[in-house]
Amino acid sequence: MGAADSRLAKAAVIRHLQPRPGLLQRLLRAVLRGTLRLLFKRLVRPPVSLAWQRRIVAGLAQSNRPASSVRFVAEHGNGVPLEIVRAGPAPTASVVLYLHGGAYCLGSPRTHRSLTSRLALQGCADVVVPDYRLAPEHPYPAALDDALATYRWLLSRGYDPASIILAGDSAGGGLALALALRLRELALPQPARLLLLSPWVDLTFGGDSIRQLRDRDPMLAIDWIRHGAELYRGRRPASDPGCSPLLANLAGLPPMLIQVGSDEVLLDDARRLAQRVGSVGGAVELEIYDGMWHVFQLHAGLLATADAALVALAASVRG
Repeated sequence: MGAADSRLAKAAVIRHLQPRPGLLQRLLRAVLRGTLRLLFKRLVRPPVSLAWQRRIVAGLAQSNRPASSVRFVAEHGNGVPLEIVRAGPAPTASVVLYLHGGAYCLGSPRTHRSLTSRLALQGCADVVVPDYRLAPEHPYPAALDDALATYRWLLSRGYDPASIILAGDSAGGGLALALALRLRELALPQPARLLLLSPWVDLTFGGDSIRQLRDRDPMLAIDWIRHGAELYRGRRPASDPGCSPLLANLAGLPPMLIQVGSDEVLLDDARRLAQRVGSVGGAVELEIYDGMWHVFQLHAGLLATADAALVALAASVRG
């Protein structure tokens, strides 16, 4: 454990997970890394148009198959289109409000079905995925407003806040944290816990891993996430806590589980978030998966490491 991790361990529960995959899994990991580097990192970035980036991501998502025996139900909540991912015959007592990633400018409930379907199945809970408005057509605070409207809709349907789990990946992880802060500001009840996968919580790019891991990261191109940040925040400064919730006062938030890969440029967003939450007395666990990339959980059903991460997430959903 390095010096930075030693300091972090004093303020949060930190686990370095070092899976030892067999030959077939090692080959599969290598193929996936190469595919992401070729088709995502090189193509989902300027100067490729945003319209084409959205098509590419939608196409790549088709390779990550959802779990079987799970239904996807279209619904509207307080004017926000959303998808309810349901593994059982009827609504569940607990629910996950899941906010998808995509640098605030692409992605949808459909692109994340491989993850949300398994979370619903293993977590024994409905997963509600709002199709929140994207930048640049709808810059900040449109996505946050839609997330808040969906949360209010869940409360109006009778869900006890103690039975609501707030989750998200990448930009959706940042949005989930920003929503918890907005709930605190409005004196609305907090959810039971937060599940954040590779959360993007600092649009100022203050973490060292942005520079240190830019070549090792097989998925995220720095110019793409910088462009996404500019499109999302519009005229807001990058340091605005609504856009960069890492920079907010993080006291009084629900217990938090953070998962991140060791090989992604957003590694320090996760580390610093855990450190800052722990420093104000919050309950936070950070899991760092060795050799993994950004939101590797999307490959559940293919990668054993992604399956193991989903087991931990589902256990947290079940409480």
